Parts: sequence; C-alpha cells; structure tokens
Amino acid sequence: MNGFLTLLTQTGATGDTGSFLPLVIMIVVFVAVFYFFIMRPQANQEKKQKALLASLEIGDSVLTTAGFYGVIIDMVEGQDIIIVEFGNNKNCRIPMRKSSVIEVEKANAE
Repeated sequence: MNGFLTLLTQTGATGDTGSFLPLVIMIVVFVAVFYFFIMRPQANQEKKQKALLASLEIGDSVLTTAGFYGVIIDMVEGQDIIIVEFGNNKNCRIPMRKSSVIEVEKANAE
C-alpha cells in the first residue's frame, strides 16, 4: 500500500498521470476474460446440471460419475438419494446421491 501511494505521488509530481491508464485497462480486460471464459460457462453448466437432477423420475436410465449405467427404481422423499438398479441382476440395487448422475435418458422417450 505504501509503495502504491509513493508511486502515485511520484507520477503526480512529474505530471505523467497517463501511465496508470494502460495498467487499469489491462486489469479490466483480464477480469472480463476471466468472467467470460471461466465463470459464465461454469454457471451455465451448473444450471443445466440442476435442471437435469430436477427432471429425474423413476424408470429413467442414468449414467453415473463412476461410469455405470443403471435404471432408477426408487427415490427417497425429502432427501437427495435415489436407488439405482444395475444390470439384469435384480439384487444389484445401490442407493446414491442424485448429484452422481451425469446423463439421463428418459423412460418415455422413444
């Protein structure tokens, strides 16, 4: 902070106040690039993921983050948990969080 104030007073004394303008412009451009290339796409992806999780229904085929395909057979009310059945074996039913679903194929889509 002290160095910044010293730099301000030195440039004010010499009359060269235009040297801060390129620095300010560069910072503004950097922040804009950061927002448009990192923050905005991430927010859009989060919106899509929330919409995907809200549309889950019993009977939907899902792909989990672990890479397993399964079918939703039950949803626990009031919680963020679904019961997914994997493969043809009816004994392979695993409870998992909704957030572990990355793709959904609707049961009624043909």
